[in-house]
Formats: sequence, structure tokens, C-alpha cells
Amino acid sequence: MNAYREKILGAIDRDMPPADIVLNGVKTRGDHDLNPDEWVEPSERKNLRLAAVLVPLIERGEGVFVLLTRRADHLNSHSGQVAFPGGKVEEGESPAEAALREAEEEVGLDPSLVEIAGFLDPYETGTGFRILPVVGFVKPDFTLKIDPNEVAEAFEVPLSFLMNPDHHERHSVMWRGKRRAYYAMPYEGHYIWGATAGMLKNMYDRVYAP
Repeated sequence: MNAYREKILGAIDRDMPPADIVLNGVKTRGDHDLNPDEWVEPSERKNLRLAAVLVPLIERGEGVFVLLTRRADHLNSHSGQVAFPGGKVEEGESPAEAALREAEEEVGLDPSLVEIAGFLDPYETGTGFRILPVVGFVKPDFTLKIDPNEVAEAFEVPLSFLMNPDHHERHSVMWRGKRRAYYAMPYEGHYIWGATAGMLKNMYDRVYAP
């Protein structure tokens, strides 16, 4: 387990990126990774909303697992999609604070059980968000309390599955009159795709890629 921790900590940003990079930086991943024609220069970006998600790495005796949620089906946006716990960064809080708050609100994850490890690259979505993924080591002795207004279910996926490039599929769909490509990592009936899969791919590139 120590080797796994060292590998993670040695490859991700231990300190939160400066605000200008989080909000306006060139060093971003996003939906444009597979759709380069959608890249917009930083000086031309407008109205991108800052959000944060927690990438919860649960350390169990049999291995490391990633906690994911499936959003409630009645939500107006991204309903039914697999996501990390997270949401909008409110005024006066840091992205790490927002990620922990949202995880507690959505699934009842006690912030005291989460050790913030660091940060992946900000991720831009075609729906107008710049998301900062906050990586955290989670102690396994938790009991979740899911908020049904936001989350339909929570489930765990082995990190070894998500970090296996054989499972990094490229799918596509017609959206706003254009065919758009995206990453997908289907797992036991759960369709992990879009921004969530893209952020996991970024984690693989940072930590595990040759």
C-alpha cells in the first residue's frame, strides 16, 4: 500500500494549483482532448463555472477502490450519469473544501475520514464547467447516507480496473449537430463516461502511463 501511495503522491500536484491556472489556465484537460476543434483559447473563454469533485480512493485490505455515484434520474442536468461526488465551488471556499462538502451532502462521507492527497489537472466540459479533481485517500470504516434528491446509488470500482488502459474505450455520439468522441470505462453494468472517465484518464496519464 505504501508503494501505491508514493506513486500517487509523486505524480499529482500536492498543492492546489494557483487560482489563475484553476480559473483560466492553459494546463487543462477536458472534452476537447478527443475533440480538438472545440478548444478555446484562454483569452476567449467566458462564463466557465468553477466546480470541484472528490476522487475518493478507498484503501481496503484487498486493494484500492474508487467511490463513484450515479446521479438521481429526476435531476435536470446529467441525470442518471456516473459521477464523482462534487459540485459548484461556493464563494469563500476552496475547491478541496467544496469537494469534501459535496461528498458529505451527497453520500454522507465524513470529511474526517478523507486525507487530501493532491490535485489532478483542471477539466473543462462542453457544458461550461471547469472542474478541479481533488484526490483523497479514504479510510474504509465509513457508512454512507445517500441523499436521494441528488444520488440514486453509490458504488465502488477497483482502481486497478480504471487504471488499465485496455478499459479506456473511445465512444462517440451526435451532439449539437456534430459527432463528439469521449472516453468510456463500462464496469459491471455501470457506464462510466464523459467527464468522469476523462478525469480518470488524466489520472492514468499522470500516475500510471509509461
